[in-house]
Amino acid sequence: MSILLTPARIGGVEIKNRIVMPPMTTRLADDEGHVTDDTIAYYMTRVRGGVGMITVEMASPERAGRHRRRELGIYDDRFLPGLLRLVEAIHGGGARASIQLGHGGGHTRRDICGETPVAPSAIPHSVYEVTNETIVPEAMTRDRIAAAVIAFAQAGARAKAAGFDCVEIHAAHGYLISQFATPFENRRTDEYGGSLENRARFGLEVLRAVKAAVGAMPVIYRLSVDDYFPGGLVPEDGTQIATWAAQVGADALHIAAGHYRSLPSGERMIPPMAYPDATFLDYAAAVKRRVSIPVIAVGRLGDPERATEAVATGKADFVALGRTLIADPDWVVKLARGEPARRCLACNTCVNEMRGGAQLHCVVNGAVGQERRFQSARPPTNRRIAVIGAGPAGLTYASLVAAQNSVTVFERAARAGGAFRYAGKAPLFQEVVANPQSFDRYIGQLEAACVGWGVTFRYGVDVASARELLSPFDCIVIATGATYRFGLGPLVTALLDCGVGRWPIVRRLLSLASVRDWFYYRVRRPSGAALAGLALPGQQVVVIGDALTAGKSRPAIASAFEATLRP
Repeated sequence: MSILLTPARIGGVEIKNRIVMPPMTTRLADDEGHVTDDTIAYYMTRVRGGVGMITVEMASPERAGRHRRRELGIYDDRFLPGLLRLVEAIHGGGARASIQLGHGGGHTRRDICGETPVAPSAIPHSVYEVTNETIVPEAMTRDRIAAAVIAFAQAGARAKAAGFDCVEIHAAHGYLISQFATPFENRRTDEYGGSLENRARFGLEVLRAVKAAVGAMPVIYRLSVDDYFPGGLVPEDGTQIATWAAQVGADALHIAAGHYRSLPSGERMIPPMAYPDATFLDYAAAVKRRVSIPVIAVGRLGDPERATEAVATGKADFVALGRTLIADPDWVVKLARGEPARRCLACNTCVNEMRGGAQLHCVVNGAVGQERRFQSARPPTNRRIAVIGAGPAGLTYASLVAAQNSVTVFERAARAGGAFRYAGKAPLFQEVVANPQSFDRYIGQLEAACVGWGVTFRYGVDVASARELLSPFDCIVIATGATYRFGLGPLVTALLDCGVGRWPIVRRLLSLASVRDWFYYRVRRPSGAALAGLALPGQQVVVIGDALTAGKSRPAIASAFEATLRP
């Protein structure tokens, strides 16, 4: 059995495995911050997938610290009924429940939190929440600091009253506690500024106060040990703060890196596909060598081998899988069964679209944020299904129906993936630098999952020229993608194969929104209508993906989920 599936403890709480879901804002709460049925459905999908501990998304201990609209609330007792219901559901599913207490500090706006933002020092903050604005928060007085510490303690007491097993203090990524620790954002000359010990003081006071408020309930301290910008926290100092947190009484440390001011951009907090796997693991290992409490590692650990190695070699005690569990909530049960999981692309669509105001979405998982809607899914059963096209939409459809049907995938090319593999050769995918390896791994895992469920693949077969191959099937699913107008297809693929997309001038051109819109939508046309006539009388025809409507990958793959789960 994988070491990831063995139990471990944080304080006095035993967790059934080493997999933690870290906090990620979903926008599934209501406008005030109350738990909704959608909130519960989202987390319960991951509970049923086998996660050991769910860390509910960041909730501010004060109204002034709310950093997102529809952010979960814990700053008032009126939120307790919903939190109680959420915890009871998680416990009923066999998982442990934690909640992150995080204060936005200077990284919020009055139009979001309803109050004047506060921070250690009155320096400008660029705050992106649907729109980008620069604000200057109010520097906190000693009395205001003391009030914030009390608010954290009271929020911790509410977490305990709601039945959470653990509580996590958010001291990372440029939020209030991180702002105190970071020299660039802390210009104070009193006992809360200057030396590292002084800059760490506020966060450690919060930790002591929360510990006193929750008694034996374990408290996790999450911090960034490297801010990645001049004037930010450096690893030596970040590791020292982690050590102090352990000495003060933290029951576990959750080690991350990155800040909204990071260079080249704040995306380093949630490293996209251009960054290596296990991006922050060495930071966790460095902290692990200096403390005797459990360490949680995070950041690009979705490869089971890398995650297993992290724990087996003693670099961490737990691994936190955020985007991985958004992409495939069944990652843990698939690990236990030895099945390939649906790979996260690390395209950061989940994060970037959320910051733009949308609720959580995922390119490769069309059910994210809509779990309650899909609870009444009616997938086809006991049917012979032919899927034409082994791109991401076709493979997704096949993987979702394979367990209860006989499925054959026909692909004209010699391998799966279609035009999707070329997305990795473009300058950008969604809003991040593209990496071909990410697409190859995703396609490879999806194909392997289909094979494991008994899907038959017929490569190098053009069913348009061999219509008789479709005669045994009850249902024909057309997932042949879109074609370029004016015969541009071969030219586009040839140029991408040659690496032209990475040339500086071409890269800038292809990064323009208007040019990308032209390539995705205007110059491509869906191929489904031309192939629908291949079906024989009595055969059901389903058209999905770009074969139905030429566009981007997320709606194309989402259409496969719709066609499969809500036919």
